[in-house]
Amino acid sequence: MIAFPKGFLLGAATSSYQVEGNNDNCDWWEWEKATGHERSGDACRHYELYEQDFDLAKELGHNAHRLSIEWSRVEPQEGTFSEIEIEHYRRVIRALKDRGLEPVVTLHHFTNPLWLVKLGGWEKQEVQGYFLRYVSKITEALSGDVRFWMTINEPLIYVSHAYILGVWPPQEKSVRKAKQVERNLLHGHIRAYNLIHDIYRKKGLADCFVSFAKNMQAFVACDNTILNKLAVYLRNRFFNFEFVEQAKSKGSLDFIGINYYSRSLVNAKKVGFHDLFLRTAVDENIKKNSLGWDIYPQGLYDLMIKLRKFQLPVLISENGICTSDDNLRWEYISEHVKSMARAKSSGVEVLGYLYWSLLDNFEWDKGYAPRFGLIEVDYKSFKRSVRESARKFAEICHSGVINNDTNQ
Repeated sequence: MIAFPKGFLLGAATSSYQVEGNNDNCDWWEWEKATGHERSGDACRHYELYEQDFDLAKELGHNAHRLSIEWSRVEPQEGTFSEIEIEHYRRVIRALKDRGLEPVVTLHHFTNPLWLVKLGGWEKQEVQGYFLRYVSKITEALSGDVRFWMTINEPLIYVSHAYILGVWPPQEKSVRKAKQVERNLLHGHIRAYNLIHDIYRKKGLADCFVSFAKNMQAFVACDNTILNKLAVYLRNRFFNFEFVEQAKSKGSLDFIGINYYSRSLVNAKKVGFHDLFLRTAVDENIKKNSLGWDIYPQGLYDLMIKLRKFQLPVLISENGICTSDDNLRWEYISEHVKSMARAKSSGVEVLGYLYWSLLDNFEWDKGYAPRFGLIEVDYKSFKRSVRESARKFAEICHSGVINNDTNQ
């Protein structure tokens, strides 16, 4: 039996665009229209139904919830902020607090206001100033009720999908632009970190905790060749840890947020960029989610052990599975929570575990087919149905304890 300490965060996560619905003033909405992609539309109507959703989270024993602010709602035109929308997010945060859930607030979760895109988006250095103005406005508005902030969600996923692979807006395939965007995201985070702390100091508030959510994969060699060892090292170095190292060197991390889902089976056959950084193999003998991603709980433990060198607390800010097999969902959750608990027992300071996602939702370019939710959403009626896996996870949340046997 593994017991979590008092104050350990247990809950789930969402992002505004994926659950709210009708965020029609941002790049993703326009991209869906222009490309004929599946439309996000009403999403889960969480913008209206958030209190109902938080009631369910409370019933399930959650004491924390990660959410994001939709920049395009609160600043619909450059320099013009909507007090109506800011007040909406104040009510959302208070609804969490009233139910005993700790808000973990993300400021940028992939989407951008249309006006920002027209000015060059994250490719232009000026974006840092626009981002800081938005961060200042939201921090001033919400600081009295928020202790945990995440400036940016998965910066390198944004860079890779939007500027290298070209599968997300603006669908660029430019290494030069990718590096510019990565630089602006890093410096935007560093400056936002300092700004948030300055605001708390000036307002005489108890200190807050600021980080970003860093997507990490477990890179595992498919066989023990020198090339594969080199490829694993390089992928860990540049994909998993470099962004963290750069932020840490500037004193701009209070903890490390990890979004972990899967492993990547490294299969380098020759020297070259593609083989060393991209080439993978498929293991048919390992369980997978509905998108074909390997289920590999050991990888979460291994990554957390590697992160000890940073001497910072760790928050599992996303970890989840899309599947139609709810028994597999519970197995995924329980095994990953155990991996996290083992890392904690090995000396990693852990702040909490947030499952992705509280609700089935719009999964970006994958549309509505992947079902990640602890709570099933009927996209026609918007009825919520709590899955059995959510009720089993609730036993951990209520008790603060996970048993060592697999079938808890």
